[in-house]
Amino acid sequence: MPVIPVVSALVRRWGARAVGLVVTAIGLYVVFPGLLTLFGSWPSLRDVALWWFVVLVALVVGSMASLWWLTRLALRRRTGPDGEWSTVSWGTAASAHLAGNAAGKVVPGGPATAGVVQARLLIQSGEPAGEVASAITAMGLLTTGILLMLPILTIPALLIGPPPARQLELGLVVSLVVAVVMVALSATILVWTPFVVAVGRISGRLLHLVRRDATADSVAAALVTARDRVAASFRGRRTRAVVAAAGNRMFDFAALVAALAALGAHARPSEVMMAYAVAQALALIPITPGGLGFVESGLTTLLVLIGVSADQAVVATLLYRLIAFWLPIPLGALAWTGWRLHLHLRGHTRGRSGVEPGD
Repeated sequence: MPVIPVVSALVRRWGARAVGLVVTAIGLYVVFPGLLTLFGSWPSLRDVALWWFVVLVALVVGSMASLWWLTRLALRRRTGPDGEWSTVSWGTAASAHLAGNAAGKVVPGGPATAGVVQARLLIQSGEPAGEVASAITAMGLLTTGILLMLPILTIPALLIGPPPARQLELGLVVSLVVAVVMVALSATILVWTPFVVAVGRISGRLLHLVRRDATADSVAAALVTARDRVAASFRGRRTRAVVAAAGNRMFDFAALVAALAALGAHARPSEVMMAYAVAQALALIPITPGGLGFVESGLTTLLVLIGVSADQAVVATLLYRLIAFWLPIPLGALAWTGWRLHLHLRGHTRGRSGVEPGD
């Protein structure tokens, strides 16, 4: 067998993965000192009242449950002769999300890896592959759009000035207000095409400054296409979909506010929201899984810049990431294990009854 074709095939198959692993290793090497500093503050968590941990867990579960709801909405369809509505169960939606979320945090590739694992579980549950792919794409577009709204909605609050820094607890109220505004703005985007075109043209002009191939018309057309895809996937349940997507972000933001409040930190809620938005953008960096290291360093730095003391910023970041990033990983492993066991038992039961598992 010729050597060159074999080598070429190996390079095509493993080259990109090898490069990805090298880049990840370099990224982890760069952020490792910062992670050591962060986890060196672990003993300080003993000073946090136990009930704050309960609050953070409840908020993070609320954030994840919002995505489970969004998954059910994206896969809702009419079946049967009477046109009855059906969708995946809460258990299947939760298992798929938890397993995918965990994979995206430990395997290079981040959101892409998470989407592949989530899609695999949903398809194994009996959902059509095409509908699963469309649903995951629509959910990704919607949740990304919600994330991009955060800085835009935060700017007016930053310009206004109040409330005073000592009223950090108002951040929980701010998260509710912002969620309402997000739902209203998202609903407008889904039904009012001229507004989407106007936003796209403005964005295109700004993007043209750094990318000459981007024009106002091309960006507007791409934005309308993405909007139409989301609108089609959630037709008849658009409001509930944007409520679920907004709930995912705002519950998570509220968890960060709770982590700061647990330490008695002083900061304006609007500034905390801006720091949160930047941290979520850092989480999308594909160099390390889930933006590990970059999110911690960036969030700690931003919290210090908005007036939180260095010690409080480090411990608050550790507390928030412990619940929002690390806790879901073992939960995802349990969900994956439970799902595999479920498939094994289902296949065994069908085999005993004379029905093949794939039938």
